[in-house]
Amino acid sequence: MMISPSKPLAFLASFLCLSMVTVAVNVQAQPQSTITVTIDGFKNKKGQACVSLFASNKGFPSNGDDAIQKRCVSITETPVVMTFDNLQPGSYALAVLHDANNDNTANRNGLGIPTEGFGFSKNPAILTGPPKFNEAAVVVAGANTNINIKLLYLLGG
Repeated sequence: MMISPSKPLAFLASFLCLSMVTVAVNVQAQPQSTITVTIDGFKNKKGQACVSLFASNKGFPSNGDDAIQKRCVSITETPVVMTFDNLQPGSYALAVLHDANNDNTANRNGLGIPTEGFGFSKNPAILTGPPKFNEAAVVVAGANTNINIKLLYLLGG
């Protein structure tokens, strides 16, 4: 009894097509998540609140160019609430700056100590420097994750 050479090829082609459809369905079925961040503890309503959202330790927390999303809003009322949409489930960390003088810079004194308010997701203790990504990372798994950040002012703001 001889096996037709076209049957194994037909089976292989069917298997590959079915695999591609399964992968396409799984990719499309990935739920999108939203982070809603509430920022409180502002010393005043001067300037803007700037938030950078990071998906890894690369650049966190000070290199906004490595953030996957970032935005600044004028402070008209407190607390300030911002939303980050279309996120894949995973770990994220946020860095917040109260840019009181609207210069889009985290101002520091001659010793390198921040002169404006700042904060991070999970509100980690600030001892000798900024937190590591894993100290501020939150797991985003559902449709909406709420994060509360309390600003810190080291030099009175």
